[in-house]
Amino acid sequence: MEQRIIGVETEFGCLVQSDRFGNGRGSSERIVEAVKDHAFLSKKLGLLDMHARDYAFEPARSGGFLLNGGRLYVDAVGSHEEYATPECITWTDVVAYDRAGRVILQTLVDELDLSDDVAFYANSVDHFGGHTFGCHENYLVDISASAFRGSLSLLMPFLVTRQIFAGVGRVGGHRLNRSDFRRNIMTIGEHDVDTMWVADFYGVEIDPTVNYQLSQRADHIVNTVSSRVRFNRAIINPKRDSYYDYSDLHRLHVLFGEPNMSEYAMWLKIATTCIVLDLLDLKVVTPEVRLEDPLSTLKEVSRDQSLKWSVRRANGRNMSAIDLQRLYLMAAQTHLKGKDEQTDWALEEWENVLDGLERDPMQMADQLDWVAKRQMLEEYMASEGVGWKDDVLHSLDLEYHNINPRNSLYYGLEEMGAMRRVCTDEQIENCTHTPPQNTRAKGRADVISQLIQRRWGRYLIDWDWVRVDKDRHLELRNPFHTYEAEAEAFTRGLA
Repeated sequence: MEQRIIGVETEFGCLVQSDRFGNGRGSSERIVEAVKDHAFLSKKLGLLDMHARDYAFEPARSGGFLLNGGRLYVDAVGSHEEYATPECITWTDVVAYDRAGRVILQTLVDELDLSDDVAFYANSVDHFGGHTFGCHENYLVDISASAFRGSLSLLMPFLVTRQIFAGVGRVGGHRLNRSDFRRNIMTIGEHDVDTMWVADFYGVEIDPTVNYQLSQRADHIVNTVSSRVRFNRAIINPKRDSYYDYSDLHRLHVLFGEPNMSEYAMWLKIATTCIVLDLLDLKVVTPEVRLEDPLSTLKEVSRDQSLKWSVRRANGRNMSAIDLQRLYLMAAQTHLKGKDEQTDWALEEWENVLDGLERDPMQMADQLDWVAKRQMLEEYMASEGVGWKDDVLHSLDLEYHNINPRNSLYYGLEEMGAMRRVCTDEQIENCTHTPPQNTRAKGRADVISQLIQRRWGRYLIDWDWVRVDKDRHLELRNPFHTYEAEAEAFTRGLA
């Protein structure tokens, strides 16, 4: 595939830090609704869905499409704020639009005068509540072809081991227990949708045997592929919808992911995943990458305190996760070098990171989240005389992911120039209100802008179509087409 459509969805944790809004779960639910309403009803950053996109998970008025081409909405499962980037082609665009979502969200919080009382976090775990929430990646692939389905076992080893550079790091761990719920720390939501279609319920316990690990979500993944996401979390979650569905191509929905604070780590994660998908298209991934047990390997790599990350392959031989990644890298260097500028840059950086991890992972603090966070925590422990079991470590872990630049430990590192970046603040700011200029997000955003200006109230909007009144519609089937002329003609006739 010469070009590939990519998008990222991030679920944000919301922490109400005062009793100004009452106590308990209801306070955070009110906050996320207020933030969403402010975005669409007051600021007119986009158009609120007037129809139910999904009667259970995204009912009417739960969110909508933004002028930057993305979506902001409240996911009914857990009632959390969620932001989806617009359709992107370049890997730096994915990072820039992901960061733009965080800027949009924090700006809304500031404008509502909530920043002293409420914090939103781009993290993936509630340590003392037992919950996990994700950062999901979407890639346009020929997933319907039997050849691709047969290639999933060749993709899994990459996804399982990429956490050595893509993991965001986590203090402590969780254990899942299906037989004894006496030490369960997780509560089930008050709404029916929180347990809808649950087939495999388990309790979550705090695991005191691990101090620090690479991944926030590895402890909670129980399947390699699953269509159900609640209590059945998988590495890949098949999707059949119009998000990316074009010319027999569909959405590969990677459920096992985490919201990187490091721009560089996120860019490398997206870039290398696209490269591996290209290798699968070319059918050049060697079968020797296959793992004996991907799920156990996922947890073992995350929890390996030695940082050697040995994995057992299906052929019975062991190999380090670094060397397993190198098998993909070498295939890419052979078959994809020279494809385009961004691929060549990614191949160079992929090799540099793997070499750096082999020499000394702790020297990668300016690039990788899990290293930056661990180094920060170890320096704090040495200074304050505390250990991994002290609760303050969990607080610092969480504050690394605060999206408020005034309070975030990560943004403190970025401000000091201690983190490598791939975007500028100007690029990110532009992405808060301007859609990508090379995908259908451009045409969709143009229509939305006109509907807002004309105060048009009769509309339906999805990723691949817009409808007004009862009989006028604009199809946006090709995600690589901008639809500028079509959008202009479509809105010209609106009274």
